[in-house]
Amino acid sequence: MVITVSPVSGGTVSHQDQPSRTHLSRTRFWIEAALAGVAGFLTVLTLLTREWIEAVFNVDPDSGNGSLEWLIVVALAVVTVVFAVLARLERRRTQSAYG
Repeated sequence: MVITVSPVSGGTVSHQDQPSRTHLSRTRFWIEAALAGVAGFLTVLTLLTREWIEAVFNVDPDSGNGSLEWLIVVALAVVTVVFAVLARLERRRTQSAYG
């Protein structure tokens, strides 16, 4: 953020660089939305086929009982909700501040 100070009738007024702040907010929104999308996709993928974890990482830490996969589903669902809420809050904050 760039702040410039200019004299106004004996005092100073600070002006914030609005375009860079708006750009940062948009970037933050898209990052949070993309992370929510990826986490949501992985949640659904894990619900549909839990074997993808063993195939990708070539390990079977829970000996085939599926407990690790359910833990991953819950964790990914929580991550999805958190990033979706953060993205929504960022978008609403940006719209209320500049629109």
